[in-house]
Amino acid sequence: MNGMSKHPHTSRIKKQSDHGIGYSVVDLDGVSHVFVAAVPRSGSTLQQQADDALQTIETVIDREGTRGQIIKQAVFMRDWDQMAPCRRILRDYYGDQMPATTYIPQPPCCGKLISIEALGVGRGQEEVAIERISEQLVVAWHNGISWIHCGHVTPKTESRGVYERSMSALEQMEQLLRSRNIGFHQVIRTWFYLGDITGMEGPARRYSELNRARTDRYKKIRFAPGMAPPHFNHPVYPASTGIGTSNQDVVMDAIAVDAEPDRITLVPLENPCQTSAFQYPAEYSSDSPKFVRAMALTAGACCTIFVSGTASITDSETRFEGNVERQTEQTLDNIESLISEANLVQHGYPGLGATLDDLAFVRVYIKRQEDYEKTRAVCEARLGELPTIYAIADICRPELLVEIEAIAFSNF
Repeated sequence: MNGMSKHPHTSRIKKQSDHGIGYSVVDLDGVSHVFVAAVPRSGSTLQQQADDALQTIETVIDREGTRGQIIKQAVFMRDWDQMAPCRRILRDYYGDQMPATTYIPQPPCCGKLISIEALGVGRGQEEVAIERISEQLVVAWHNGISWIHCGHVTPKTESRGVYERSMSALEQMEQLLRSRNIGFHQVIRTWFYLGDITGMEGPARRYSELNRARTDRYKKIRFAPGMAPPHFNHPVYPASTGIGTSNQDVVMDAIAVDAEPDRITLVPLENPCQTSAFQYPAEYSSDSPKFVRAMALTAGACCTIFVSGTASITDSETRFEGNVERQTEQTLDNIESLISEANLVQHGYPGLGATLDDLAFVRVYIKRQEDYEKTRAVCEARLGELPTIYAIADICRPELLVEIEAIAFSNF
């Protein structure tokens, strides 16, 4: 660890463990947010394991008083050919209360057929309104802010090329948002799931082709107008994760926000230990990845920090090749530095900083199944009792073995 001290504010995060299933509860200006990582504890079939995971979520949500208030979920799957029956199971379970749902072809590290990450909102002093447009689009409104959750956005083109399919998926996402009068410039967090992410497509890497599409799509977009600090002298992009999957296609999801004037401030964060992704040299990609290391959103007395997919990179170089434990440590060091009070002060926002204690949820992507136990041991030693999803996924560089994303909360 790098020895950074805890900022003086007290975290509002309540972390619990329910027979090995992690969840956390965060009070944001009088609204309860519940994060659940549900890994089946029993069952051999998809139906049995899905029922077990959903029962875990229901138990937690009931306990925290947010029943019927699940707004977003990510479903990690071992066998992609079971996606259709999995979707039927979830539709039957939720009925007209279906969250924005993304199905991700990444096998859970525990060996199960399925694991589910869920976000619920509701109990608290403030009113919460939820509009369920479809299983791809759910809007939650509270404290003068609309949170727009887009799930499982896929291409609508017959082309097999990554660039064309990525452009098509981005267009579909834009259309989804536009259906609720939300512009793409209001997106603050994205996920790009791509099969064979380090593979080649002609002379270019598939990840490079995704980045080329993202670059072209973002060229005329000014993100967060009127919400980002005016003194920032670099482009503003969403926080993001670009990660591999076990199939060959592109899947995307995103979070956008809409707020009353002066209700929120968006602070794009860069890491003092890393080169900004959008300034990577051409040796990594002809079009650099267009995302910020994290996006901090302040509202009232709370700050939510969306941490992008983070790996064992300092400056722009991979560190500790071949050593998954050291890579995991470096990745957590990078996250710690990114969300620290010192970094927020450097960005002009003292008092917004956080530590690893202020994480409410993490996802850990591991390249090799045999590295699961080592990676998990490091994460548990550093993070303690925290809802965590571990999934097998290829990382955007061949030598990277682990990638971690997170959400942190602090008060000021």
